[in-house]
Amino acid sequence: MGNIKKAKSPAENVKREPLKEKEYEKELRRLHVELVKLQQWVVSKGLKVCVVFEGRDGAGKGGTIKAITERVSPRVFRVVALPAPTEKEKSQLYFQRYVPHLPSAGEIVIFDRSWYNRAGVERVMGFCTPEQVQKFLDGTPTMERAMVDAGIILIKYWLEVTPKEQERRLRDRIDDGRKTWKLSPMDIKSFKLWDKYTEARDAMFAATDTAWAPWFVARSEDKKRVRLNVISHLLSQIPYKTLPVEPVKLPKRKVGKVKPTDYPFRYIAERF
Repeated sequence: MGNIKKAKSPAENVKREPLKEKEYEKELRRLHVELVKLQQWVVSKGLKVCVVFEGRDGAGKGGTIKAITERVSPRVFRVVALPAPTEKEKSQLYFQRYVPHLPSAGEIVIFDRSWYNRAGVERVMGFCTPEQVQKFLDGTPTMERAMVDAGIILIKYWLEVTPKEQERRLRDRIDDGRKTWKLSPMDIKSFKLWDKYTEARDAMFAATDTAWAPWFVARSEDKKRVRLNVISHLLSQIPYKTLPVEPVKLPKRKVGKVKPTDYPFRYIAERF
C-alpha cells in the first residue's frame, strides 16, 4: 500500500513547451473562420446552443471565452456573467434567474460561471446550506435533461489548473494594474480553500456528469493551448456545414462633389 502514488490532477498529466505566438495566431485565425461558419449555420438552422464554463479562480475562463467571441457577432454569441443574486433573486426558485438567459433559436449563449455556482462557490463559502447543495446536485440532471429535450445543445467545460499556476496568475493580477479588477475579495478568501474546492468539484462531477450533459475537462496550464483546444472541441460538438455565400462586390461611388464644410469639429488631440 505504501508504494501507491497519489493520482495527479488532470492539469498535471502533460508538460509541454509553451506554444509559440506565431503558431498560436495562425491556428486561432483558422478556428475563427470556422466559428464564423458555425455562427452562420446556427442562425440558418435556428439552433439553440448553451456553453457553460466553470473552473477555479484564475483557470482561464475569461480568456478562453474572449478567444471564442472576439471575431463573431455578439448578437449570436451572447456571453452571460451574472453578478451576485439580489435579495429578490435569493427568494426565487434557484434556477429561475438563469432560465431567461437560455438561448433562443439562432443563439449561442456562453455562461461565464453558471448555475453551478451553487455546487462550487456557494457551497465552499457557506452561502447556502448543505441541504440546498444536495437538492441542487439531485435536481440539476433533471433540469439539464429538460433543456436538452427542449432542443438546447448543452456543452459544459471545466478548466483545470494546478495550484502553482493558479497562484502565479493571481499574484500577476495583484502586480499588473490592468488586471486588478479581476481580483475580488472572494478570490482572496477562496485562495486558501483549494482542497474544499476540490471536494466540491468532485461531488459536482459525480452528480452531474451525465450522458445527456457530460463534463469536458480542459487542461489550462498553457493559456494559448487551452483556447485552441476548447474552440476545436466546441466546433466538433455541433455538426455544421459551410453555407454558400453570395460574392460581395463594392459598388462604384463618387467622392468629392460635396464642398468641404467649415463646421468646427472637435478633433481629439493626436498624442500618439
